Amino acid sequence: MKHIEEFEEVAREIELLTQKWELMLRELPEEVITQRRNRQNRTIKQILGHMVDSASNNTHRIVHFHYQPNPMVFPDYANLGNNDRWIAIQNYQEENWENLVQLWKYANIHLVHLIRNVNPDKSDNEWATALNEMVSMKEMITDYPRHFKLHVGEMEELINQ
Repeated sequence: MKHIEEFEEVAREIELLTQKWELMLRELPEEVITQRRNRQNRTIKQILGHMVDSASNNTHRIVHFHYQPNPMVFPDYANLGNNDRWIAIQNYQEENWENLVQLWKYANIHLVHLIRNVNPDKSDNEWATALNEMVSMKEMITDYPRHFKLHVGEMEELINQ
């Protein structure tokens, strides 16, 4: 299968960020991951849980992009407050930290694998967000590192408080 060069850059960036952050996350003290809160009132555990949800939802979107009618309709968990519902329902605040870090790591490792196996003929397929915006698979994939860095930046701010 022909690979998309731009996607390889994205995949490599996600790999490097995941490797770097896994080591840092595993060393954090309990009070840092459970007590400090960002402007959205999220702890590091909750931010990491949201990142698991992002990796999972993006994995599902990429799969659906390959066979759903274009443009596709796919549930939009990230807008209209749904991401906070996901965090609350899954109760990431009480999740075992080591398990959560590993889930986050492997969700992103699998996403990288999937990104490297995208059918280039499907990269322009689109989905309609809850905000009625059209987003192509290519746009979604190339934006993922920005989203990833946004949330690790939030965690970094909490770590440095």
